[in-house]
Amino acid sequence: MADSTERSRTRGEVAALIDHTLLAPEATAAEVAAAVDEARQLGVYAVCLSPAMLPVRADGLAVATVAGFPSGKHHSLIKGTEARMAVEQGAAEVDMVIDVGAAVSGDYNAVLADIVTVREGVGDGTVLKVIIESAALSDEAIVETCRVAERAGADFVKTSTGFHPAGGASVHAVRLMAETVGGRLGIKASGGIRTAAAAAELLEAGATRLGLSRSREVLAGFPE
Repeated sequence: MADSTERSRTRGEVAALIDHTLLAPEATAAEVAAAVDEARQLGVYAVCLSPAMLPVRADGLAVATVAGFPSGKHHSLIKGTEARMAVEQGAAEVDMVIDVGAAVSGDYNAVLADIVTVREGVGDGTVLKVIIESAALSDEAIVETCRVAERAGADFVKTSTGFHPAGGASVHAVRLMAETVGGRLGIKASGGIRTAAAAAELLEAGATRLGLSRSREVLAGFPE
């Protein structure tokens, strides 16, 4: 049974904030098609897929993809080219991974240049989400990286790839991100969100989008 926090949002309201995600390296074309079908059934906002799996038929859904995923240790021009190719193949949203090491070391000019390169690659009509890998950053680095993302023209900042050993989304990181750029940029919580209770806490902390691979399980914990 959903707890009192979860009852504040309906299943449909939460579904409208979800990027239903399949980014496993072993994902097949058949599994991608099944993920798109499930996303439609659940009424989520978008389906997020690896760029090599595009184009896909996803009528009624936004198509999101990733760039520089999952390490971020790609040349910025490669990220920008990968992102542009994905847009040409139907992606409306791109979730790019920053060079996390640059943020850890405080080289925010490098982070800025990285994001700007991808922003220029996709153009102004594409939603750009910047994955900062918040679990690997100090609070100061989270704040500064979010500020840099805003300066670079990002539309969202996103907690995590879900592949980093340091961990995924946390309430603390989401709250810090929302305090820094909330109301101007979207906040996407992603990585390790497996229950309705966890999703509800992240939304309460300021998340405006959720990246979920277990969307059906999470939504089952919210009321109709």
